[in-house]
Amino acid sequence: MKQEYSPVTDQHRIATDELNPPPRLLLGPGPSNAHPRVLRALATPQVGHLDPHFLALMADIQELLRYAWQTDNDMTIPVSGTGSAAMEATVANLLEPGDRILIGINGYFGTRLHDMAQRYGAEVVVLHKSWGEVFTAAELRAALEKHRPAVLALVHAETSTGACQPLAEAGALCREFDCLLLADTVTSLGGVPLFLDNWQVDAAYSGSQKCLSCPPGIAPLTFGPRAVEKIKRRKTTVANWYLDMSLVGKYWGAERTYHHTAPISMNYALREALRLVAQEGLQQRWQRHAENSRLLQQGLQDMGLSCHVEEQYRLPVLVTVRVPDGVEAKSVTSRLLQEYNIEIGNGLGELAGKVWRIGLMGHNSRRENVVLLLQALREIVGSR
Repeated sequence: MKQEYSPVTDQHRIATDELNPPPRLLLGPGPSNAHPRVLRALATPQVGHLDPHFLALMADIQELLRYAWQTDNDMTIPVSGTGSAAMEATVANLLEPGDRILIGINGYFGTRLHDMAQRYGAEVVVLHKSWGEVFTAAELRAALEKHRPAVLALVHAETSTGACQPLAEAGALCREFDCLLLADTVTSLGGVPLFLDNWQVDAAYSGSQKCLSCPPGIAPLTFGPRAVEKIKRRKTTVANWYLDMSLVGKYWGAERTYHHTAPISMNYALREALRLVAQEGLQQRWQRHAENSRLLQQGLQDMGLSCHVEEQYRLPVLVTVRVPDGVEAKSVTSRLLQEYNIEIGNGLGELAGKVWRIGLMGHNSRRENVVLLLQALREIVGSR
């Protein structure tokens, strides 16, 4: 019998131009410009997500991630999603209803952790600090002793403020109080010194679009032995099926059991981004970011502009600059974009209208980019 269909309408049929975005230089809080080699990897022909070639590539990604994070963790994988998906994966897997988590909030992304933890039924305790400041070891000790949480969550590189939270002592403190240490390394992986095993970090997550210079859409995650043990001891099923590591881990583990269709091209891109990290070497990469950040900060100082974060805690990959009196922050960022094709970020939350956020991440952390940005700022803002 012939099937009858309704007539096709042209209501939403539009003629669109071929994709041709402007050549932006992305010097904001992210994403950064993808490295040309990463873009080429994205264009590589796909194979299936269970193809033997792709299964071997998965092992490369895991080993390169272990190098970038300086960890031996078996459970080290990329989550199919952005950095926020990896953030949610750590929260969903580590926390059961009623578990107490202590979250250090000194910026926007600590508040996001707070929101996620509440949604999974955790008892959330907050340790507050002004945006741009960091937590001392003494403050962490006092909070751990008072609240005795199952998990302490800290943002290593707070993208909203440009502050770098010291982690070297936090892991030992967490061991002392029988607590897991969870670290947000979205803006630090590949650009700032990170030693997860030496610092005794139990779980961490990151993103692809910052210092790895890969497009957003895939997000590294790692669980250490103590975190894996807590997941195994769960009394309840992880509430998020897609991010349940007991299921996803079988795809990325020895079984290579189907869970979901992995984003093939994004895994290609991430592998190439991590190859670039390994070829340059972590020490050399960290040094490059530090040197270019010093050049930027000196240029800002010469213009009479000041940084928001105390120097010893200032991120080299993301510098927050105080907006001078009498200057409208968004008008400057708009002119940079319209007249120079340069993107920098405005402030978020408590810092809205008060700072600009300048990212020198991954492939974009180059001397010529610093010089170009400083010249454009001089012409727009002038010397103060």
